[in-house]
Amino acid sequence: MKKVERINTIMRYINNRSYFTISEIMQEFNISRSTAIRDIREIESMGMPLESEVGRDGGYAVMNNSVLPSIHFTDSEVKALFIAFMASRNQQLPYLKSRQSLAEKLLGLIPDYQQESLVLLNQILLFEGTNPSNPDLLDLTDLPHPMLEKLIQLLLMDNHLLLTIKEEKSIKAYPIFILHLYREKSIWLIEGFDLKEEKKRVFPVDYLTNVEPYHTNKRVTKKKVLEKLSKQKEMINLVIELGPNAVAQFKKYHPFKFSISYTNPYQATAILKAFINVTMPEELTDMINWLLFLGEDIKFKEVPEEVLTGIQERLRVISRDR
Repeated sequence: MKKVERINTIMRYINNRSYFTISEIMQEFNISRSTAIRDIREIESMGMPLESEVGRDGGYAVMNNSVLPSIHFTDSEVKALFIAFMASRNQQLPYLKSRQSLAEKLLGLIPDYQQESLVLLNQILLFEGTNPSNPDLLDLTDLPHPMLEKLIQLLLMDNHLLLTIKEEKSIKAYPIFILHLYREKSIWLIEGFDLKEEKKRVFPVDYLTNVEPYHTNKRVTKKKVLEKLSKQKEMINLVIELGPNAVAQFKKYHPFKFSISYTNPYQATAILKAFINVTMPEELTDMINWLLFLGEDIKFKEVPEEVLTGIQERLRVISRDR
């Protein structure tokens, strides 16, 4: 680790503590005693108010109301932040209404010579979903569903939420213990445990019309929820062996809940075990599309009849069209 990076990291470490010792700094950053002392002195000279305490272990107290001095980013750190920010475009991420303001503040933190390289990076690098005719970092085109931020704000305070969901012919409220919030196929999804029916449910955030805290005396813990779900575990009805080409396709894209177990040390072959709910037409269609996407380098060991029939029908249509 370069000196500037180390100093910045030590400052953040110190700022989160009211007291620390030289030995702790030595152990945390794997540096010698003399280096630790030099770094502490340099941090003090930058304006961080520290009080040294006489003693064998060289203790330091961080004075009350101390403010972390400005941190200098290395050239690599600036590029890493900027590229990560660029890659987040068109991902419908929350809290990015002020993308332009964030970008301007990021650019304002760094000297002119670093800004020039970032402008060049923005012209050269393109990511998925980027319009090559207008690859502008400050272009605000990817706002998420307006309920997403409210959902996250409430979720940070409590997992017990009352979700109001717009269904085909009605609007219904569900008391849910939220397990995960994730994004798949450009759609934000809520995975939770229905506190009334005691089963797992998945809702698209796009169908959410309201969310509020669910006040109940019968509160549950995540451990308890997972215990109940484990007893309801879905039976595996899809088992396939993947060759090298199929493994490569799996790595490009796979359903969020699917994982593979490699069957050789070079990760060239693998086996997939999963459950497909064939009673859900949309899920069935998605699975048929995905299995065809994996290509010919797969071998079915177990597969629902509905899936196999769907694949065969799709292949017949493709052959006929040719």
